[in-house]
Amino acid sequence: MLPILLALAFIAILIFILIAGQPDDFIVTRAATFSAPPDKIFPHVNDLHLWQAWSPWAKLDPNCKSTFSGEAAGTGAAMAWEGNGKVGIGKMTITASQPGESVRFRLEFQKPMQATNTAEFTFRPEGNQTVVTWTMQGQCNLTGKIFSLFMNCEKMCGSQFEQGLASLKSLTER
Repeated sequence: MLPILLALAFIAILIFILIAGQPDDFIVTRAATFSAPPDKIFPHVNDLHLWQAWSPWAKLDPNCKSTFSGEAAGTGAAMAWEGNGKVGIGKMTITASQPGESVRFRLEFQKPMQATNTAEFTFRPEGNQTVVTWTMQGQCNLTGKIFSLFMNCEKMCGSQFEQGLASLKSLTER
């Protein structure tokens, strides 16, 4: 009986060390080059009403319920959503908006996990093209650290950002 208890204690200590060793914060960044000027791309990010046309999460749950509040677009504009298990429940609010340059968001996730993160889009002209960068960063709480033992969040979110950027690119290059 004692060897079994020692083995279980050893396993518990290993799991604790693995969890404690996970980073305290995260950052996910993806970029794409668009054949469109920043002023053509910017409105599709700055106006949350337009996200349905390109957001990767809109495709995951076409029946997701979205409600808008605050400003129509730009700083103070907000969108809350309630969707299936893939989309969850949350709210995003534009906290800063610089026309043609950047849009920053506060993301508040309620389900499937509670978290508050920051996201930002930047638009950098390069000749006749624009490099659009989508970044999300935040703190990893205990639940997030445990989750990251089983799921590669950077890869999962990164692929969704890539899908969103591809849809936004297709939409704005027409």
